[in-house]
Amino acid sequence: MKKLKSIINSLSPAQLIVSFYLLSVIISVSLLSLPIALKPGVTWSFIDVVFTAVSAISVTGLSVVSTVDTFSTPGIFILMFILQFGGIGIMTLGTFFWLLIGKKIGLRERRLIMTDQNRTNLSGLVNLMKQILIIILIIELIGAAILGTYFLKYFPTWQEAYLQGLFASVSATTNAGFDITGQSLIPFAQDYFVQFINIILLTLGAIGFPVLIEVKDYILNKENKVKHHFSLYTKLTSITFFSLMLFGTIAILVLEWDLFFADKSWHESFFYAFFQSSTTRNGGLATMDVSLFSEPTLLVICFLMFIGASPSSVGGGVRTTTFALNLLFLLHFARGNKSIKLFKRELHPDDVQRSLAITMMAGLLCFISVIILKFTEPFSTIAILFEVTSAFGTTGLSMGITPELSTLGKEIIIALMFIGRIGILSFIFLINRGDNEVKYHYPKERIIIG
Repeated sequence: MKKLKSIINSLSPAQLIVSFYLLSVIISVSLLSLPIALKPGVTWSFIDVVFTAVSAISVTGLSVVSTVDTFSTPGIFILMFILQFGGIGIMTLGTFFWLLIGKKIGLRERRLIMTDQNRTNLSGLVNLMKQILIIILIIELIGAAILGTYFLKYFPTWQEAYLQGLFASVSATTNAGFDITGQSLIPFAQDYFVQFINIILLTLGAIGFPVLIEVKDYILNKENKVKHHFSLYTKLTSITFFSLMLFGTIAILVLEWDLFFADKSWHESFFYAFFQSSTTRNGGLATMDVSLFSEPTLLVICFLMFIGASPSSVGGGVRTTTFALNLLFLLHFARGNKSIKLFKRELHPDDVQRSLAITMMAGLLCFISVIILKFTEPFSTIAILFEVTSAFGTTGLSMGITPELSTLGKEIIIALMFIGRIGILSFIFLINRGDNEVKYHYPKERIIIG
């Protein structure tokens, strides 16, 4: 026991977070392997259990089995628990349990929370965890009540309607992408109310917990007539998030206007494009078979999935603020500016450097994965690229090749989903023991670039 404690104490916060997520995968595999979780007569291989467990913990939604045909009702609740665990985050739920048993949240625990939530300081972390948990649970309960009540007209019994509503709400809010309809949201392709509620839930889950908390504070301060100032993070991530959603909608509409949308009405075309653009943020739900889109549209979707959701949210990818900082760096560099100024604030050089490192590492990771899968799998390059970016962005959209992947192919996708969930920074910091103090410098020399 002492040796185990010594090993744990020797690990960095990033290494501990990864270890906790690995442990959660092991627990999820055990739970999903229980006979009570499966329908009678259902059997599946170990690699498929691991794939489903990682997909659930990373709230991706890629699946090698049919959820509705595989899991029993207890299994569906077990899956929902795993989605909740993965979506809200290990440290959020961990903090809740620590508080429940009266454990003091010390410096080490706060550093773990800071790493898990991509924060840069230790202040207010416990309160942040409390607010995240409360806000997400309230959103899910409201979503479940609305969808469950609405589904009464679709399903024969109220039990089935509210089970569908609860699962749909949890899946959408955590951006998990799993469904128990057997067809994602394709049965509701003409039901704009169901789509709109899902878009709201997907957005609330992916836009970032700090944004939700600041909006809540703004509403409360407005009622109390107190002036509220939004942080630079909230301003930047909100503008980027909704700009990407708008870009995706317009791009899909334009590219598919004379193709997939040729025989569709304007409102059908708009909602198809709007929903598919929204779900690329990290949702994984779909109102149509995305393989019916043309290749240029699929490339746009790959680009959006690669970016993913906002930091400190349920989503993966390089994150919206990373993409925004890359664009701002290019813009200011082209203008010859030495610093980046935005909303009367100046961005920290470390954040810009990190954003570039994250993008380069993520691009390299996806590129290598595509190359390997191209050799091992008998699918087109666009289908493989789509699967890779979907896994890395923990999105869950697929062109239908997931169940047909080889064992090696599944293992690569598992790794991408896991890295996408813990985040590229945590992945990079696995080998980092902290900031290294510079004790000396060599003479600087310029090199030719460009």
